[in-house]
Amino acid sequence: MEAPDAVGESGSPSCGDTVRIQLRVGGGRVREARFLAFGCGAAMAAASAACARLEGAPLDDALRLSADDLDADLGGLGPARRHGPELVADAVARGLEAWFSARLGASGIPLERRRVAVAMSGGVDSAVAAMLLRDAGLDVVGVTMRLWHDPHAAAAERSCCSPETVRLARASAHALGIPHLTLDVAETFRRGVVESFVRAYRAGRTPNPCVTCNGTVRFRVLAEAAALVGARRLATGHYARIAREGRRPVIARALDAAKDQSYMLAALEGPLLERLELPLGGLAKSDVRAMARAAGLPAADAVESQEVCFVGVGGYAAFLERSAGMTPRPGDIVDRGGRVLGAHGGHWRFTVGQRRGVGVAASEPLYVLATDAEENRVVVGPRAALATRTLRLEDAVVHGSVAGELEVRVRYRGRGLRGRVSGSDGTALTVALSDAADGVAPGQTAALYRAGRLVAAGTIVDAKER
Repeated sequence: MEAPDAVGESGSPSCGDTVRIQLRVGGGRVREARFLAFGCGAAMAAASAACARLEGAPLDDALRLSADDLDADLGGLGPARRHGPELVADAVARGLEAWFSARLGASGIPLERRRVAVAMSGGVDSAVAAMLLRDAGLDVVGVTMRLWHDPHAAAAERSCCSPETVRLARASAHALGIPHLTLDVAETFRRGVVESFVRAYRAGRTPNPCVTCNGTVRFRVLAEAAALVGARRLATGHYARIAREGRRPVIARALDAAKDQSYMLAALEGPLLERLELPLGGLAKSDVRAMARAAGLPAADAVESQEVCFVGVGGYAAFLERSAGMTPRPGDIVDRGGRVLGAHGGHWRFTVGQRRGVGVAASEPLYVLATDAEENRVVVGPRAALATRTLRLEDAVVHGSVAGELEVRVRYRGRGLRGRVSGSDGTALTVALSDAADGVAPGQTAALYRAGRLVAAGTIVDAKER
């Protein structure tokens, strides 16, 4: 085929089987499909069957095409030849991924009120969210984002951006009988999240990349994907709920307090919340697992993804040193008076509140109180010196009234603290805490709640004892 609109490839010459699918797309359909296959007869037969199914098919049907469909078309090849349909289904998915990814940001088909785009990460939560919405009678499309990830990350970590979890998300969608679309947004993610993460650590801050990703990349891409597939609604498998603060939609805590993820959605803006569905907000994690097993979903026993998906082996410091060029360099560990107590290999190896690994002998336990990026210096002191009573926030998102006593959280799993907004100037807020916070670092997100509803959130730029 000359000048195809999209090409998808799967397999490798080293393993003996390679499939290339070429597509022409127009008017919401696959107008033409051709293949090149090298290797076993199962791959060639499956590629031929795929092209027969694809030609003239609506894009939704193309996005539903699974290895099971192709295997059935060929009369059931058996486990020994199953790899043929799997290679072909993957090649088709990659071709459609290329076609849709190139059109992100463009308008798609008219939005349908009952159509919903569900972000599927490969885990059990998003798979059950899609199932519940399907069972509620909505027209569901699964959307998975292929993100940038640390090339040194072990595949077994199953981060939400690894190739393994992309395939698992697709398998779950196809088991539900819904279309599944993968989008390659690795470069968008790298620029918007990974580079922001690196800049923050270079400057001596402690960022929360998951909040950044949700607020600046993940949900924006989900909305753009929804436009391409004609979905008015958006949904995820987060454990949180949508409530109302006056007439405005706000994020509210999940019923399962142990799994509540409302903090991670703190940066979402109001217009997006008007379209958002959170089907798991009223469920316990154990119930979600049971539903997935009862339905036979491939993701039923998927392991939990790590908190920061793109950081691989060794944690933050190792990632920054091997992937961001932050070469270890010696600096001083000092007390609050500036007296040198020891040495370290880089300020980014330390976070405020850290005790283990400080590497300084003293008569009492020492904690990291601050990091000074400009001087490459780490300040340590007693635990009592970590107490923080005042937070200054910038880039605040405000959903409702911040008057009166609020619950303040400065960490995803942190305890709630009593506090009040004592001053505001546009998107800058000052928060006075009645309960002292320990180990607050610039760069963290502070989320402010009233009666379990998220009324405001912002990035901490300063934390003081008074």
